[in-house]
Amino acid sequence: MSKRLPPPLPFGTQVAIFSRLRESNPVPETELEFTNPYTLVVAVALSAQATDVGVNKATRGLFAIADTPQKMLELGIEGVTEHIKTIGLFRQKARNVIALSRILVDQYGGEVPDSRAALMSLPGVGRKTANVVLSCAFGHPAQAVDTHIFRVGNRTRLAPGRDVDEVERAIEDNVPARFQTHAHHWLILHGRYVCQARRPRCAICPIEEFCPFEEKTE
Repeated sequence: MSKRLPPPLPFGTQVAIFSRLRESNPVPETELEFTNPYTLVVAVALSAQATDVGVNKATRGLFAIADTPQKMLELGIEGVTEHIKTIGLFRQKARNVIALSRILVDQYGGEVPDSRAALMSLPGVGRKTANVVLSCAFGHPAQAVDTHIFRVGNRTRLAPGRDVDEVERAIEDNVPARFQTHAHHWLILHGRYVCQARRPRCAICPIEEFCPFEEKTE
């Protein structure tokens, strides 16, 4: 029998927490560098098992010469590989970039669709990647749950869940609508820089007073 999840924090506490996060960072943004929806798709696809810093270093040169699907196709797999060879799994990722670029040219007129299903049909694009694109490129309140958000959602009980899908649904169901657009950015940045995995930085946490996590640090 699976362990019962604790209930999410009450509505009023959710409002207080996200109000505090909004005060410290009114308009949070992804740390991946991109210039348009297409380069965002590529950057997020490349970020799997890689850091944003590493992806940004690789894509600056790539996007300077190939910022559309057609230009990427003209560059070819070898050209893409040369630019991203410092990123993990670069050979498969280069193949995915070329394959998704071909689909965008052939099926979508070179434009990135603003549909989760359509995005997830692209090689190398999963639900998390699709949600990042929907949120960052199109302003949809989509929740891209990664390891940071999964950890923060469960530690704080803002969005408890046994897996990333449950946490995603918990954010959608429990976080007040006024905060949905930026919720995943606030949570990922909080997890990356404050509520870290091995030793959370509770002493500098802006929402520490609302957090039920028992193993707090000084």
